[in-house]
Amino acid sequence: MPSSILSGLNPEQRAAVVTIDAPLLVLAGAGSGKTRVITRKIAYLIAECGIPPHAIAALTFTNKAAREMKSRAADLLRGRDTKGLHVSTFHTLGLRILREEHACLGYRRGFSLFDADDSRQLVRDILKDERNDRVEAVDAAQMRISNWKSAMILPEQALAEAEDELAVHDARAYEAYQRYLKAYNAVDFDDLIVQPARLFEEAPDLLDKWQNRLRYLLIDEYQDTNGAQYGLLKRLAGPRAALTAVGDDDQSVYSWRGARPDNLAHLQNDFPHLKVIKLEQNYRSAPRILRAANALIANNPHLFAKRLWSELKEAGPIKVLACEDDRDEAAQVAAQIVDHRLTSRLKFSDYAVLYRGNHQSRAIEAALREQQIPYAISGGTSFFDRSEVRDLIAYLRLIVNPDDDAAFLRIVNVPRREIGATTLERLGHYAGERGT
Repeated sequence: MPSSILSGLNPEQRAAVVTIDAPLLVLAGAGSGKTRVITRKIAYLIAECGIPPHAIAALTFTNKAAREMKSRAADLLRGRDTKGLHVSTFHTLGLRILREEHACLGYRRGFSLFDADDSRQLVRDILKDERNDRVEAVDAAQMRISNWKSAMILPEQALAEAEDELAVHDARAYEAYQRYLKAYNAVDFDDLIVQPARLFEEAPDLLDKWQNRLRYLLIDEYQDTNGAQYGLLKRLAGPRAALTAVGDDDQSVYSWRGARPDNLAHLQNDFPHLKVIKLEQNYRSAPRILRAANALIANNPHLFAKRLWSELKEAGPIKVLACEDDRDEAAQVAAQIVDHRLTSRLKFSDYAVLYRGNHQSRAIEAALREQQIPYAISGGTSFFDRSEVRDLIAYLRLIVNPDDDAAFLRIVNVPRREIGATTLERLGHYAGERGT
């Protein structure tokens, strides 16, 4: 099996898979096969190194990426028992830790998990008491609270370090927000990382337990980790430092939500024996594209320099289209589809339009309709974001956790029960005054 696990890897990918005697940073350029390296390394650790599946944790940022990674690892290990292999998002691992150690953090069994909408509603309710619940104020406060948590900053520290009146105001809202969450026996998404990291900092015996349980860590998209995620990883890795981090500072796009590409530097400082392997061969793009990309990337500040290259066939010249606005951009896309279809004798179903955010689809749809191009949109509203599904989930949350005020407020009038806003507001004040 080891020979099949390593087959098809280039020398750098192979070195990344078999290096287990030191903490490892794999600097993986775009299209360089980083997922292949992680999945092959999972298989190598189990099949060649004898590490049991349940002692391995591979972490990434989306459930989709985690499912793909786990599926590919299972295919490589077909015929072997992979029970207990933990391939998940950071938040799923944090939830697993919280569910097992909730009592040490002062939570009761069956605590609730607030999603972004629940958190926003709670922030709005807190600011409403101060007559400052405008949409912009709520969004700004929610983002600031999340950033404080991601940086492992407690409410009292946020208040002490506040430099202006707005920061003081948001720090007080942060303190109230945490107080309400505790009263509701609830955590938010940031807490799934922050609470385990803080627990391991304050309870060495529990940290030792989890370090012995998770003996090897693999981290995908490492450049997008925030302060709390890095703190959790550093503590779990511990003195054994059995970890492989795969990332690329040139692909960090989440600084707006607390990601810290400088965690690459922290990794080198905190793990002095760190090995670095660069994956620079690109399997996705033609050399011309990579030369343009390298020219742009060369302007970025780098801790580790790299230069992407490819053995693929050379491509035609790169086109740069200047568009006046989103409608002009959409019109050019539609016009190119019509022109290319006529000259290439293809079907409309042979074309796909990719865009970054759902807000862009409206202009593109309008342009396609104008050119009478039939289309189908992939994606759209998530099943779990539908109103009736969220209502049902709120009922289930309330059954599990009667202290979940967010769930209670969502369904108290679903179906209609003629309970007015004034009644709910008085009830909220009554509960708030008593911390219940």
